[in-house]
Amino acid sequence: MKLLNKMRGGGQSPPAVGFSEILWSWVGAFCGITPVAFLNHNLFSDTDIVFIIGSFGASAVLIYGAVRSPLAQPRNLMGGHIISAIIGVVAFKLFQPHLWFAASFAVATAIAAMHATKTLHPPGGATALIAVIGSQKIHDLGFYYVLMPVGAGALIMLIVALLVNNFCKTRKYPKFWF
Repeated sequence: MKLLNKMRGGGQSPPAVGFSEILWSWVGAFCGITPVAFLNHNLFSDTDIVFIIGSFGASAVLIYGAVRSPLAQPRNLMGGHIISAIIGVVAFKLFQPHLWFAASFAVATAIAAMHATKTLHPPGGATALIAVIGSQKIHDLGFYYVLMPVGAGALIMLIVALLVNNFCKTRKYPKFWF
């Protein structure tokens, strides 16, 4: 019964955001994903280089739509992705015959490592998972996956977040660096 009582919630839904906030979130996400997607589809499409991964979509929600969240700050964005990418590659290399285990190990270990390093960034869990369950192109990158697409893509999105989020008078990004 205590468990059920905990699940009832009891808090209130956050207030709706205004049109300006919605518009700036859209502009940020569009401008942040565009260069990463452009590089992936136009410059590297004929190569084995991957420049965009699914977890960048979730990062865009945080760094352009929830700019005040501690999970959206530069330390969390960069550290969470990079730490999780390393863990994901290691998990794949160690446990690749057993992908179900590698996937579970990668995500759980990435969460623990992000907590321990104060870099918790929820899309990092997906970054670790992608290293395990991703395409052959991803697996062929090995530890280069950490640098590109993960490090380079997250850095591009961070630069755009710094520009777009500070262009608007009602936004200030970041709240903290370290």
